Amino acid sequence: MTIWVDADACPAVIKEILIRSAQRTQISLCFVANQYINVPNADNIKSVRVPAGFDVADDEIVRRCVEKDLVITNDIPLAAEVIEKGALVLSSRGEILDSDNIKARLNMRDFLETLRSSGIQSGGPAKMSQQDRQQFANKLDKYLSDWAKAKASQ
Repeated sequence: MTIWVDADACPAVIKEILIRSAQRTQISLCFVANQYINVPNADNIKSVRVPAGFDVADDEIVRRCVEKDLVITNDIPLAAEVIEKGALVLSSRGEILDSDNIKARLNMRDFLETLRSSGIQSGGPAKMSQQDRQQFANKLDKYLSDWAKAKASQ
């Protein structure tokens, strides 16, 4: 199992949480971005740099991820694609995206895009709060704990 990170837009604090978790659990962690991402020198933590371009990093994550992998992203179309492959998705604010809620999220994204293209300013996401960070860390810890239990029972 691998944790794939859509790293171009991932907040630094979330990257730090992920690195600490990977160091603690020895789970495979891979940051994918079109820029250099500095990662610790560890066998289980990697950074993949892809060429600049629209959705190039997303396409690389979709290509590489497999069923039961965890993808960290706020990109709703990317989330939808990896969910179809059987991967799990966690946003940087700790929201679990799955087959039960992804269609509604895609519809809302498309609606907001339509508003923006017609000139209506919808604003951006709120600044990441301490509560968001804690929620992300808690959901990640639960996922890693469940993974460790499943691995131990094999």
